[in-house]
Amino acid sequence: MSSTSQPVWVLNGPNLNRLGSREPDVYGNTSYEQLVDLIVDEGRALGFEPDVRQTNDEAQLIEWLHDAADQSVPVIMNPAAFTHYSYAIRDACAMLTAPLIEVHLSNPVAREEFRHTSVVSGVATGSISGFGADSYRLALRALVGVLAD
Repeated sequence: MSSTSQPVWVLNGPNLNRLGSREPDVYGNTSYEQLVDLIVDEGRALGFEPDVRQTNDEAQLIEWLHDAADQSVPVIMNPAAFTHYSYAIRDACAMLTAPLIEVHLSNPVAREEFRHTSVVSGVATGSISGFGADSYRLALRALVGVLAD
């Protein structure tokens, strides 16, 4: 990477703002604020300038994806519940002009059957799940390799 930081948008979908209090047996005890700090620290150490965002609004997430496509910004995204049914999110992801890495804190295929399908993964560069907050660290590290290729 060059001496200037590479922007990367880390987009998070519904209910992730409730981390730390929402089902800690599934999602862990890390708060959303702690997750943001981890992403920013890890990202900067790898030469990125992470812009971490969270929304419970499908339309807002789509707008961010459109902006990322227009600016050719790499995206790491946890679409959360939108993963399983939002064709609008999937279609916005398909418009991206830079890599997309799908991230999940838990392992969706080890959970309820309705979580086994991702409409996003088919248009993602890759997917990482099941490692809790470390899923984001792994995604940032994977992005280094993807951008170097």
